[in-house]
Amino acid sequence: MQLGMIGLGKMGANMTTRLVRGGHAVVAYDRDSAAVARSAGDGATAASSLADLVAKLQPPRAVWIMVPAGAPTDSTISDLLGMLQPGDSIIDGGNSRWTDSKARYARCCEKQIAFIDAGTSGGVWGLANGYCLMVGGDEAAVKRVEPIFTTLAPPDGYAYVGPSGAGHFSKMVHNGIEYGMLAAYGEGFEILEKSEYRYDLHQLSALWLHGSVVRSWLLELAELAFKEDATLSKVRGWVEDSGEGRWTVQAAIDENVPAPVITMSLLSRFVSRQDESFSAKVIAALRNQFGGHAIKEEPAHAGAAGE
Repeated sequence: MQLGMIGLGKMGANMTTRLVRGGHAVVAYDRDSAAVARSAGDGATAASSLADLVAKLQPPRAVWIMVPAGAPTDSTISDLLGMLQPGDSIIDGGNSRWTDSKARYARCCEKQIAFIDAGTSGGVWGLANGYCLMVGGDEAAVKRVEPIFTTLAPPDGYAYVGPSGAGHFSKMVHNGIEYGMLAAYGEGFEILEKSEYRYDLHQLSALWLHGSVVRSWLLELAELAFKEDATLSKVRGWVEDSGEGRWTVQAAIDENVPAPVITMSLLSRFVSRQDESFSAKVIAALRNQFGGHAIKEEPAHAGAAGE
């Protein structure tokens, strides 16, 4: 079927290529004209603007948005609502907050335009392996564009999961679980690295991929990382978060669900961004005050050497 793809970053471009290879006609647009040219080289039809993309689609149109969550997604949807017609569909495949998706669904309903929230997992490996898709919205609207989802996903990798917001809510929790898994792998490998034994972490991660209960795709990626850089010497221990972990913790609080692993994995990312934790300084000072525990003093600044 025919589809418009807006946003040709690492995932959007690969998704476009996978759809083209699957026999779909994709009209592609990005603010970066070079990205549009690359997708056109892979077989997509280039669009020079949102209006041009909409004009090149036959009704009922289907438009997939793959841009950053928040304001960029909102502004793109607002622009599209002024161009699309009743019966058209907007699919948001980004990591949008589920409450935002429900609000966007309501806005689109006012224009008789379907809004579908497609939680999308697979990263840069999705082109070759396919994308896991958790799709929410009106079931009839989802069914109409289902060929898109079945082409993007591997076998059994796509499911309609419920009404508006259900796709992005399940993707949010998926990413919260990912936070906890990443933290466990990170802590385990640090314990190994700091131990008295000179472990080959690439060897161990490769070993655990065969028959171990902790084997997973994330462990496969760890094995690749250690293969490329055995001590991760080129990697700074600074970890970003794109929002889903925070939203998952908030949902847990709202639902009175204890989620200590996911919560602590989120907070550990904040710790990674501190050159030195001020709270750790406070704890050290208090331990010195009540127990006389030694304090490690900051090194003297170079300019104070003669003082």
